[in-house]
Amino acid sequence: VQLQASGGGLVQAGGSLRLSCAASGRTFRSYTVGWFRQAPGKEREFVAAISWDAISTDYADSVKGRFTISSDNAKNTVYLQMNSLKPEDTAVYYCAAAKRTLYGSSKKLVYEYENWGQGTQVTVSS
Repeated sequence: VQLQASGGGLVQAGGSLRLSCAASGRTFRSYTVGWFRQAPGKEREFVAAISWDAISTDYADSVKGRFTISSDNAKNTVYLQMNSLKPEDTAVYYCAAAKRTLYGSSKKLVYEYENWGQGTQVTVSS
């Protein structure tokens, strides 16, 4: 599956953005889709994940209550709604897909995901 991330941009602190991750080549059925981010000089870190049936979602503690991951299977697209953005949310955001259902802490591991999008820059100004 090929992934295309979009929706990044420049926003002031407290603002909102919605990222999209569109899949082509096949559907997300049976996949786990995750969002990760990487700030300059830092390791790539988990942000959120969703099961293909949208029953299970997980979030990093740093974004809980502010970010929401969702999916539209008809459009083969996963979204990340980001509200109350902070300067520390500034990073390149990547969507990724694993070819199976991931459970527990495995959702947070970069190496569990085989397919990655190209990344979209999110910059939050103070």
